[in-house]
Amino acid sequence: MEYKDIPTQADVERIAGFRQPGCVSIYLPTGTTPAEADRARIELKNHLASAQRALEKLEVPRQRVQTIQAEGERILEDRDFWRYQSRSLAVFLDGELAETFRLPNRLTTACEIADRFYVKPLLRALTFPQTALILALAGNSVRLLRITPDRPPERIDVPGMPKDAADAVGLASISGRQADGRIQGSEGHKVRMLEYVQAIERALHPLLANSTEPLILAAAEPLIGIFRGAGEHPHLVPEVIAGNPEDKTDEELAAAARAVLDRLYASKVAALRETYEARVAAGTALVDLSDIARAATFGAVESLIIDIDRRVPGTVDEETGVITFADDDAPGEYGVVDEILRRALGSKAKVYALHAEDVPGGGAAAAAIRFPV
Repeated sequence: MEYKDIPTQADVERIAGFRQPGCVSIYLPTGTTPAEADRARIELKNHLASAQRALEKLEVPRQRVQTIQAEGERILEDRDFWRYQSRSLAVFLDGELAETFRLPNRLTTACEIADRFYVKPLLRALTFPQTALILALAGNSVRLLRITPDRPPERIDVPGMPKDAADAVGLASISGRQADGRIQGSEGHKVRMLEYVQAIERALHPLLANSTEPLILAAAEPLIGIFRGAGEHPHLVPEVIAGNPEDKTDEELAAAARAVLDRLYASKVAALRETYEARVAAGTALVDLSDIARAATFGAVESLIIDIDRRVPGTVDEETGVITFADDDAPGEYGVVDEILRRALGSKAKVYALHAEDVPGGGAAAAAIRFPV
């Protein structure tokens, strides 16, 4: 069993692409304490029993039902897995796929059985994961921290990371006094700080090369400028936690970093709205749900914004994309927005899950399109 914490776009696309009767999607709130994990485990056990009854009622082949039961039991019995939880847990089972995600955002409990998986709740974590790395950089110390929404900051041990500037350049101090005739004074200090930063970057490279997490720098000048100028940092956040990080505890740095993330995400939402409004005016974005459904059906959606909290009962024609609205969701149906979402993911569209007030046009969805349909 493969356990992941934050789903990638590829994960969501893959899960959304499954279509066969008997797909079981379970979401439940969890927690980081043993008592919370025990409650979540009991809730999952109850959901699995409910899912079994529903699968049998739908006349799903007995062999598949037994396989789904067995996969669910493996999750329940994996004590190491239950020791480490986040705010919510997503479980997907269908006899072929068995996958879990520990999610940093708080989701309401749900157990859905249909001919596809219910993926919309995953998208909030994908849009704004609320995790980040903090590089606390000072002349006499360096720390790398990872923050998540619901756990204390975690110090990451980085092989080859220098303890301080003196360690990086092989000096007993960074006072600027040297006996070997090399560069001294303020110019020598800057050279040593650059060597220090370069040593840090070499140590961090294997970790950062495979990470998509935002990197937040906590430092003071001149180290801020030296670090920014020393190399490429594609996930470095523009805003820094200013001042000497040695004056702040890990918890204080984490609190400051979460505030930085809040402002970063708010600016991203504002920029997204501005871009969509311009594209609507230019005719390359849509806000009418019927138009969006048709575009998604023909693979024309380039990016999609959905209201994470809204369900629109109804169905979307498989060939034409025409919507038939309904008063309530039919059994095994997730509604119009979720079907649009599935089709958009199938054509590699970028999807953003936002709250109602942030969706351009004020509707259930908005879409930028590759071509008119």
